[in-house]
Order: sequence, then C-alpha cells, then structure tokens
Amino acid sequence: MTTNVIPPAPATTGRPAHRDGNVLRWLGAYASSMIGDNVCYIALSWAAVQSGTPTQAGLVMTVSAVPRALLMLGGGVVADRFGPRKVVIGSDTVRCAAVLALAALLFATSPSLWLLALLAVVFGTVDAVFMPAVGALPARITSREQLARVQGMRGLAIRFANVVGAPLGGLGVALGGAAAAFGLAGMLIAVSVPLLISVRMRELPTDDVNGAGGAGAPADTGHARVAADTGHARVAAADDGAPAAQGQPARPTAWRDLREGLRYIRRHRVLAPLIAAIALGDLGFVGPLNVGLTLLADQRGWGASGMGCVLAGFGAGAGTAALLLTVRGRLPHAGHLAAVAILAGSVAIGALAFVPNVAAAIGVALLIGLFAGLSGALCGALLQTQADPAYLGRVSAVSGIVSLGLAPLSMPLTAAAIGWWGTGPVFVTSAAVCGLGGVLALCVRDLRRAELPR
Repeated sequence: MTTNVIPPAPATTGRPAHRDGNVLRWLGAYASSMIGDNVCYIALSWAAVQSGTPTQAGLVMTVSAVPRALLMLGGGVVADRFGPRKVVIGSDTVRCAAVLALAALLFATSPSLWLLALLAVVFGTVDAVFMPAVGALPARITSREQLARVQGMRGLAIRFANVVGAPLGGLGVALGGAAAAFGLAGMLIAVSVPLLISVRMRELPTDDVNGAGGAGAPADTGHARVAADTGHARVAAADDGAPAAQGQPARPTAWRDLREGLRYIRRHRVLAPLIAAIALGDLGFVGPLNVGLTLLADQRGWGASGMGCVLAGFGAGAGTAALLLTVRGRLPHAGHLAAVAILAGSVAIGALAFVPNVAAAIGVALLIGLFAGLSGALCGALLQTQADPAYLGRVSAVSGIVSLGLAPLSMPLTAAAIGWWGTGPVFVTSAAVCGLGGVLALCVRDLRRAELPR
C-alpha cells in the first residue's frame, strides 16, 4: 500500500511537454540548478587560483570527479529505492547549504585550499546521487511519448545554463570576489528547491512499468514494481526464501538492487548495446573537443578568441539539435538515426584537424554539435523509453559513469598522444573510436530498429 505525498499528475495531460506547466516547473528548477553549478564552477576556479599554485588549483578542480565516479552506481540504487524526486530535492538542498556556508566563511576569512577542496568533494558526492535521479525523473512527470521532447528541452536548458552561468559567475567575482559569486550560486540553486517540491509525480501505467523494458528484459524476479505516486521503489524479495515479518515481504538489500540493475542492463537487447555505443561515442568525442581543440588552436595560431568562436559553433549546433527535438517531439527510426548521427559526427571530428582556417573550423564544429546533440538527445530518449522505470536510476547511473567517469580519462591521453604524433592522427583515431559506436548501433538489430513511442 502506498501513501500519496502530493497529488499525482494525470497519466497524460493532452498537451505537449513544452506547454505542460508541470514539466516547465521541472525545467525551470533544472535550469536554475545548472546555472548555479556554472557560477559555482567559476567561483571555485577563481578562488583556487588565488589561494594556491596552478597545480594545486587543478587538483581542487578535479577532486570532485573521484567520489562522483566511485559512488554513482550506488547513487542509482538510491534514486530507485527512495524515488528520484526526493533525491533531487535533497541533493539540491545539500548543495545549496554547502555553497552558502562556504560563501559565509569566505566573507569572514580568506579562502583556503582545504575548504575549496572540501566543497568540491561534497559536490562530487552529491552529484553521484543527483545525476542518476535527474535521469530517472522525466519518466515520472510526463508520458512516454513526450520523453524525447523533454530530452530536447533538457538540452536547451543545459546550453542556456552554459551561456548564462559563466558571465554571471564572472560578474559575481568582479563585484564581490569569490564569496559573492558563491552566494549567487547558492541562491540560484535554492530557487530550484520550491519548484521541485511543486512538481507532481504521475502514476506510471502498467505498460510503462512492465512493458518499457521491451524485448530482452529479464524474467520477473519477484520484485514489486515502482510505486510512482510517491517515488518509492517498493520492492519485495519474495524469491529470497526469507520469512516475511508480519505478512510484509522483506526488502532486498542495496547490494542486491545494484546487482539486479546491472543484470537487467546486461540482458536487455537494446539498453546493453546502447550504453556501449554511448561509451564509444564519448570516448572518441571528449578528448578532441576539449584538450585537443585547445592544442589545435594553439598550433594553428587561432588564439583564444578563435577557439572561443569554434566552441560557439559547436554550442550553436548542439542547441539547434535540442530545439529540433523540442519542437518535433519525436523523430522516426530513432535507433537508426542515432547511429547515423554518431557516424556523421565522427567524420566531422576527424575533419576538424585538417580545416584550413578558423571559419572552416567553426563550420565543422557546427556540424559536430548538430550531430552530437542529435545523437545524444536520441540516445537519452531511448534510455528513458526502453528502460523499466523501476530501473531508471541505475540505468542512468551506468550511462553517467561512462560519460562522466570513463570519457574524461581520455583527455590526458589525448594531450600526450598529440605531443607524440600530432593533431591529425590523434583526431582521426578518436573519430574512429567514436564511429565504432555508430557501427555497433547499426549492427545490433534491436537497437537499430528501436523507436520512440508515439
């Protein structure tokens, strides 16, 4: 038996997601939180540079990646067990309190590296549960046929946060130092909390709960599915053989939930190859478009302004892809289209190292952003619609580890490889790795034929 914390949203509102007030409240909360994150990043980097050596500042900026990578699988279990809405609200509350506490300390005293490193660790730890919960939440606030549109809206929110957050962070630092910037970041994150509290959860229909897994989903394990109105994954270990206390089924352990989630992904004929394709795409994409682009701009004499223009071209392309999915809501042949977009994006990545001037580089970066944004949004929508909602937190966690844990490891390798062999061979090799993701998606029939719901 479940207890409604808030009135559940209707199964379908009859309106597209971009006109649904419930979805827009979630989007506003997400955008505000992401802008706060960007402002916090600027404040943290500035304070770290002012407080220590460049090496120490670099360590402060990267220390958050460790708890995020180590704990994200557990964060997926937390999101599924306690509900993504509660986890996101709790995560934003903790992040807001940590940032405002640091702002207050910096107003009273000069920044110290250990305080900044502590904030980075807190953010990384909270992100480990926040990110899987964010991935699991859209399925609870809109119908399955609107999830692709929601992915497009989420992409637009990320682009908006990137464009707005950095100038706001710089303005905060200029006007009041790092303390003022941290205070601004905390207030922006705080805005998300009441908005998230007002978001209503919808009840998941039977076909969403039991049919979303599609072909390849494992046989029933005896676990009850998610109680969507409260966001609690109320599961029963009826097949454990353990006696039930007072007629109530025993709750499985978190470790068992984790193993079951990994087994679910491994046996799923769409999710398993889809996550592998995402991994290959990210491994081939992250290095060239981050450290590789910086080294390429330096070698070609484009300067910081030229590199900024190339990045702007990439952002414009990615934003266009997100806008397309927001407006259309659904693109046919999603699996096939995602594979083609990955392949086309990989060709553009390889071509970037051979363009003759900045203008051509901007055009190629626009294509990279367009194809990467399209494939990323389609892959995200397929993850949302193919996964059983009871497993969405764990599915999002595995996908997040690939994108945020494994892919960044390619950056120092890319820099070292460019020093040894030059930009051309490294960009082409990275493009080949990225292209393998598209080849995999085309070769796996169930993924190639995967469709978004109508």
